[in-house]
Amino acid sequence: MNENYEKLMKCFECVQKKVSFKPELALILGSGLGDYADTMEVAETLDYHDIEGFPVSTVPGHKGRFVFGYAGGVPIVAMQGRVHFYEGYKPQDVVLPVRLIKLMGAKTLFLTNAAGGINRSFNAGDLMLITDQISMSVPSPLIGENIEELGVRFPDMSEVYSRRLRKIIENAAVTAGVPLRKGVYIQTTGPQYETPAEIRAYERLGADAVGMSTAIEAIAARHAGMEICGISCISNLAAGISVNPLTHAEVQETADRVAPLFKKLVTQAIKDIHEAE
Repeated sequence: MNENYEKLMKCFECVQKKVSFKPELALILGSGLGDYADTMEVAETLDYHDIEGFPVSTVPGHKGRFVFGYAGGVPIVAMQGRVHFYEGYKPQDVVLPVRLIKLMGAKTLFLTNAAGGINRSFNAGDLMLITDQISMSVPSPLIGENIEELGVRFPDMSEVYSRRLRKIIENAAVTAGVPLRKGVYIQTTGPQYETPAEIRAYERLGADAVGMSTAIEAIAARHAGMEICGISCISNLAAGISVNPLTHAEVQETADRVAPLFKKLVTQAIKDIHEAE
């Protein structure tokens, strides 16, 4: 058996013994956005440490647990905290949670993150609907022996972020009265923030926002046949655009400030996605 698939199945068997909840949609909560889970009608929780072989987040502000429950009446699983490539995990371990969520029964993946604004019309605190992505220097999680049980060897990536779901979220933003930008997200390895020269290069590549997660999760989810959507919280302006040094504290502060709008939009979007099924 494929080593990565064997590890995934051991995690899944462990979860099955501890949790009975069946999610319809999965929500990954990025830096500073984990408090969204506090608004859910919680049915069960499962700490990452309690899943044998599961990668555990080391980033401040990431609680490190699955929260099972309801948002807008929809059965979902929310990840309070994710793992990153820069923490020293191999890409296949970074995406193990996404693959596990798929096995739990979730058909839709809703990705969120805190990102630096590259688009010069953006402001800190904006919410951006992800329309497409660029993976910069982050190895593909699909490298190595293909897991045939999950997907094909050469998966198509011409529509990583579902046009259908993007339209639903745009309409949800109007319904909720939440301003929403649109743009392309680029993932870098981190953990260092980008240099001004790198930001200029990414701008020329067509990126509107930059962060250290999300893209490889989306690749794995698309490989596994999930329908994907994503929202970035523009937590700061990127290096060379911002006049101030970049800090993780600024990311947290901005996420806290926009949390009410973020919660309102995500709940409305989840409800509308469910009703559109």
